[in-house]
Amino acid sequence: MISEKATASALVTDWSRIKKENPAPGIQRQMVVGQNVMMVRFTFEPFLVTPEHTHPHEQMTLVVKGKVKFFIEGEVKIVSPGDVLHFPPHNRHGATMLDEEVVLIDIFSPIREDFLTAPATNGNRSDK
Repeated sequence: MISEKATASALVTDWSRIKKENPAPGIQRQMVVGQNVMMVRFTFEPFLVTPEHTHPHEQMTLVVKGKVKFFIEGEVKIVSPGDVLHFPPHNRHGATMLDEEVVLIDIFSPIREDFLTAPATNGNRSDK
């Protein structure tokens, strides 16, 4: 007997069709949410700071536009377009945008449920 599974439909789109949110001043966010993974396109104003934080989600980041100073487990890394970063679960990281608009694509697994329910807090933990 073959078990029946609910299947999700495929999605083909572009960022111009994805809803834009402003979870905090200077930050624009767009999300494509799957069953087990999500892709988030962030646009940050120049010089914006995202405080160091941790979360239980695995994260991969692609720098699309601009330069960013990342703080990763106490080390500083300057990244630019084309650079890819990987943050294992609970890895402490934060970033300062440098002198131009920054666009990042973040991929999270599992899904950041906190992004879906509380856009103002983002669910990041800055207490550790």
